[in-house]
Amino acid sequence: MARPSVCRHSGHRRAAGEAGQVIPAYLVAVGISLLFFVLLVQFVVWQYGRGAVRAALDEAARAGAPVDADAGDCERRAAAVLDDLLGGAMGREVRVSCRETPTQVLVSADVVFRSWLPPSPDWSFRLTASARKEQLG
Repeated sequence: MARPSVCRHSGHRRAAGEAGQVIPAYLVAVGISLLFFVLLVQFVVWQYGRGAVRAALDEAARAGAPVDADAGDCERRAAAVLDDLLGGAMGREVRVSCRETPTQVLVSADVVFRSWLPPSPDWSFRLTASARKEQLG
């Protein structure tokens, strides 16, 4: 007959065969904690990315506002700011377009941020910005 072992530190008795029972539960808890942490960091990075796209659109609208500027100036400025703030994989799926009306410069971006983990969906959104076009006289 197996004799129950005595835990040296606490004095509690353990039945035979219970050794190692905590390890699977601990591994599951650590795995869930890491999954939650990665999803939380992904959310923070996505918020940074959204701010970077917003800044690029604002800069692009300002670059397209002068009388002698055109949509190409606007798009080049957006690309430069995005390269500075959001290079790499996140910046690859940001599509910026500029359009002029007689009184405004309109800038829009279609953005897709890819998920880091399969259970989490990708985040797609559209941002817009505008600036009043400078007039002569």
